[in-house]
Amino acid sequence: MKKVLVTGGCGMIGDHVVSGFLKKGYEVVAADRECSDYNVGKEHFTFCQAAPTDKGAYAEIFDKHKFDTVIHLACTADNDFGFNITDAEVKENETCNGFIYRFAIAHDVAQFILISTTQVYQLPKTREPLREDDFIKPVSNYGKLKYDSEQTMIREIGRAKGMMIAIVRAAPVYTKDYCGNLEAKITDPKDKTKFVYRTGEYGFHMCCVHNLVDFLLTFVLVAEDHSYSGTYNMADKNLTMASEIIEYMKKYHHLGVVLQRTPPSSNFNVFKNLREGKEQKTNYRYLDFSHILTNNMFDISKAAKYCSFRWTINNTK
Repeated sequence: MKKVLVTGGCGMIGDHVVSGFLKKGYEVVAADRECSDYNVGKEHFTFCQAAPTDKGAYAEIFDKHKFDTVIHLACTADNDFGFNITDAEVKENETCNGFIYRFAIAHDVAQFILISTTQVYQLPKTREPLREDDFIKPVSNYGKLKYDSEQTMIREIGRAKGMMIAIVRAAPVYTKDYCGNLEAKITDPKDKTKFVYRTGEYGFHMCCVHNLVDFLLTFVLVAEDHSYSGTYNMADKNLTMASEIIEYMKKYHHLGVVLQRTPPSSNFNVFKNLREGKEQKTNYRYLDFSHILTNNMFDISKAAKYCSFRWTINNTK
C-alpha cells in the first residue's frame, strides 16, 4: 500500500484530496494545524498536527513514515489561508519552503507535487489560452507567494536524482458547498451588491475541486519518472459563465437581488484599478474589472492526458 503525505490536509481542498486517495486504497497522512472531521475514522487515515512553520513536527512526520508521494497544499488559499493574503502569511510560506523540500529529498520521496495558482500569470489582453510556458508576472501577494514556492522547489528538489516533481497551477476552486470564489465574480467589492453585465454572457475559468482530485489520483498512479515532471494548468474544461454562477447561487446558496449593469468604459476600469491597487495585491478574490469581460482561459491540454474534467458548476458535489 502506497503512502501519501498531504500538507494542509485538513483544509477545504485538503479534505477532498485526502478523501479521494483514501477511497483508492492509499494510506494517507494529513498534516495541518488542526484536524477537521471530514476524514476522521476512515481506514488508513492518520492526522499529524503541524503548523506550516513547525519544522520539528514535520521532521518527526518524515522520520516516522516512509512516503511515496507528497502533495504540498499547506499555505494555499481556500485551504490553509483565507482570501486576504498578508505579508505575515507570505513569510510563513517562505519558512515552510525552507525545510519541506529538503525533508522530501532526505527521505527519498518518489513524487512531490506542489499545488500552485494561475495567479502567477500575466493575463493577456487577447483571448488566447494561457499555456504553462507563457509570461509569468504575479501581481497579488498570493501569486508571488506561490511563484516563490515553485522556484524554491525547482532549486531544491531539482537536484534530487529520481524524484518526479510537478507544479499544478490551479484556478480558483469551488464545490457544491463552497462558493466564495464564484460569488466574488458577481459581487461588487465596494458595496457588496450582486451584479451582472447585460445577461451574463461572459465567463471565468474556475476549477472544481473534484477535477483537481481526479487529476491528482491519476497522475500519482502513472507518474513514475522524470518524463512526467513539469508544470500543469488545472481548471475546468470550459468557462463558468456569470449567468451560471447566478443560477448556482440560487440553487445551492442564498442570493438576493442581482443588479443588471452596463459595462463601464475602459477609462473607468483603468482609474478603478489604480485606486484599488492595494486590494488587488492582498485580496486573492480581487475582481479585476479591466479583465471581467475578456473570457481568459488556461490551456489545460497537458493535464487532460490524466483527467477527463467531468465536473462542472452544474454537476459538482
